Amino acid sequence: MDETGGEPRVLATDKALALIREIQKDHPDILFHQSGGCCDGSSPMCYPADEFRVGETDVKLGEIGGVPVYISGSQFAVWKHTQLIIDVVPGRGGMFSLDNGRERRFLTRSRLFGGGEACAIPSVP
Repeated sequence: MDETGGEPRVLATDKALALIREIQKDHPDILFHQSGGCCDGSSPMCYPADEFRVGETDVKLGEIGGVPVYISGSQFAVWKHTQLIIDVVPGRGGMFSLDNGRERRFLTRSRLFGGGEACAIPSVP
C-alpha cells in the first residue's frame, strides 16, 4: 500500500521530520496512526511502537522518516484516493500522542490523487 502510481501515500514536511527526530530522542521506536476522530479529531497520533497495538484491519500507508504510518481499514476505504501529508503547526498535540506538551502538534494535510494515479489504487480487502 506504500505507493499509488509512483506517488507515496504518505509524506512528511521538514518540520514534521524534525519533530519526529526530537521525539525519537525520548522514544526511539515510534509509529503513527491516523486518528479517525472523536476526542482528538482527525490528527495523526504518534505512539511508542510497543504501546500501540496495530489492528488486523489497519492499513500501513508507508513510512515517514523511517516511522510507519497506519490508518484503520474503514477510514482507508474513504481516504484511498488521498495522499496524506504530515505537517507540524503550533499548538498542543492529542492527549495520548507523543507530540503533546511540546507546543507543536502534528497535523494531516491531504492531496487527492488525480488522473492515472486514481486508476492504480487497489481495492481494500
